[in-house]
Amino acid sequence: MTACIVIDHPYRSSSTGAVSPALGAHRLTHRSSVTRVMYRAYQTVFTLLAAAALVACATTDSGSPPGSSAEPDKLVADAQKTFDNFLRDPDQTWVQQNLGNARALLIAPQIVKAGFIFGGSGGRAVLVARDGRTWVGPAFYDLATASVGFQAGVEVSEAVILVMTEKGLNSLMASSFKMGGDASIAAGPVGAGAKSTVTADLVSFTRSKGVYGGVNLDGTVVHANTKWNDAYYSGSNVLPPDIVMRKTAKSSKASQLLAEVANATK
Repeated sequence: MTACIVIDHPYRSSSTGAVSPALGAHRLTHRSSVTRVMYRAYQTVFTLLAAAALVACATTDSGSPPGSSAEPDKLVADAQKTFDNFLRDPDQTWVQQNLGNARALLIAPQIVKAGFIFGGSGGRAVLVARDGRTWVGPAFYDLATASVGFQAGVEVSEAVILVMTEKGLNSLMASSFKMGGDASIAAGPVGAGAKSTVTADLVSFTRSKGVYGGVNLDGTVVHANTKWNDAYYSGSNVLPPDIVMRKTAKSSKASQLLAEVANATK
């Protein structure tokens, strides 16, 4: 069973669990410059650990045995539901009108963002890619973002990222890459009749409910989930290029998702 990690902060109120700005400021004023440097280093480590913990918590562990494809199967089914949601949403007309120009789609059914001052977001996603008139995949990925700044609460979002260029797709063939660094990313226009021109390797869209009002995916680190690829395709060390480029890893289990994407991108 996957354990959701709770990372405590050194300046946290014992009664509410929230960071006390007054207490933190009071203590910091009595620290030496060396201690302040150590404290800032701790903040950085804390933020990165929080984002990693969110990836672990973003999906519910089914309790399936190691090597089982139950969780990857569920993620594919959930990805199809997310894709359907974007196709039906009247505010996602840009997505609907530009799917035909996309080289690939990265679909994340659930991205969890949480924090208080320090935080992050995490989730899992599947990639399907165009292969002529058909689509291939999926390949499985983990997503993690660390953040620092004023924030409070929890938000759950679903996301569809249109991969518009070969550079964007090639970035996803690596074992790990950073959105906005290795490939440019832009938030796509939302609203009925949205017709803005967006120039970026990746164009992201999110649907969410919560106090944040949207998940910013710029800076998100994307890791290929080889364990889930292996489980889904009953292979060993199955990598994204095996699925998308060489097409040596195939499964009929994703036929419904691939057919729906192909139909929507005609």
